[in-house]
Amino acid sequence: MNQGFEEAQSRRNWLERLGAKIPGFRGYQDRELRREVDKLQREHMAGQLGQLKARVRDQARAYTDAGRIGVLHVFDRLDRRLDGLSQAVRFADYGASGLFDVVKVYDEELDRLYQFDLSVLDDLEGLELAIDGIPSPGLGDAGGAIEATLTALGTLQEKWAGRKTVIASVVKKSS
Repeated sequence: MNQGFEEAQSRRNWLERLGAKIPGFRGYQDRELRREVDKLQREHMAGQLGQLKARVRDQARAYTDAGRIGVLHVFDRLDRRLDGLSQAVRFADYGASGLFDVVKVYDEELDRLYQFDLSVLDDLEGLELAIDGIPSPGLGDAGGAIEATLTALGTLQEKWAGRKTVIASVVKKSS
C-alpha cells in the first residue's frame, strides 16, 4: 500500500505539485491521497471477493446441474457471507477512525497498518485455495470442504472487523 501512495504521489499534475509548495497544503493533499489509495486498496479487495463469490456460484451451478441439490444450502451460506465481507470492505470508512485527519501518523505506524492490509490480502489467497478445494460434483464431500471454507471466511471476517482496532491504535500511538 505504501508503494501505491508513492506511485500516486508521482502522478500528480502540475497544479497539485504547485499546491504542495504552499505551507500546510501538502499535508492536506497527502491525507487526501492516502484516503484515495486506501479506497483503491479496499476496492481491489472487494473485487477479489466478488471474483471468489462468482466461482462459488459456478460451483453451486455445477452441483445443481448434476442434480446434487442437497448441498446447495451451504453454498448459499458461503455466497451470502462472501457478499457480506465484500460489502464491509468496500464501504468501510476511508481510513476509519480518523486515521487521515489532522493527527500526524508516522511511517512506523503506517507500516503496521500496511502490514495488516497485506496480511488480509494473504488471507484472501488462502480463502481462494479453500474455495478451489471444494470438489466437483461426485468427486468428494463438498459439505465438509464448504464448512472448512466457511471457517476460513469467518476468520477473515473477524480479522477485517479488527482493522478498526489496528487503525485506532495507530492513531493513538501517533497522537
